[in-house]
Amino acid sequence: MTTEFALAVHGGAGTLRRDAMSPARAGQYHDGLHRALVAGRDILAAGGSALDAVTAAVVALEDDPLFNAGRGAVFTSAGTQEMDAAVMDGRERQAGAVAGIFGPKNPVLAARAVMEHSPHVLLIGDGALALARECGLVFAEPRYFHTEARWRALQQTLRGVAEDDEARRHGTVGAVARDCRGDLAAATSTGGMTGKLPGRVGDIR
Repeated sequence: MTTEFALAVHGGAGTLRRDAMSPARAGQYHDGLHRALVAGRDILAAGGSALDAVTAAVVALEDDPLFNAGRGAVFTSAGTQEMDAAVMDGRERQAGAVAGIFGPKNPVLAARAVMEHSPHVLLIGDGALALARECGLVFAEPRYFHTEARWRALQQTLRGVAEDDEARRHGTVGAVARDCRGDLAAATSTGGMTGKLPGRVGDIR
């Protein structure tokens, strides 16, 4: 065991155009990323596991409405929200994931529950929600996830506005870490694509 560790986070797979980003808005994104880094770093600095660190980092990003995950998830073409998340634990060589869920405040915790409390790797829909409830995860009301910015983006997308805007089409947060024991872990979470068909999963069009 050493005192060295590493952590990286990202706030989205899309491209935010610099010409459409004010300094104040850019500062908000940097602040959100910094909070996620601190959440994961504090765990690693205390000798915690890479898995706990990436989970904490992604939870912080899911709690921030700026990012397309958890609270800031985009809307489907039907005006609903469906979220996907996954965790991967290098130490135990295990993984867990959820897809198409709505309700758990932090989808990444639902993915971790699949890995730690089920014999499966991926659960979707009602099955994933049932496991989340069994594990005592916090659920949030629909209004918690509804942001006006995401709703306006859906209306623009449905009208055919900014269809070539990658930031509108994609968005996935994530973290990867190596802890003091040399173990690796990764986590990711997403609301998918603005205006996607209900039931769409994944990061390709």
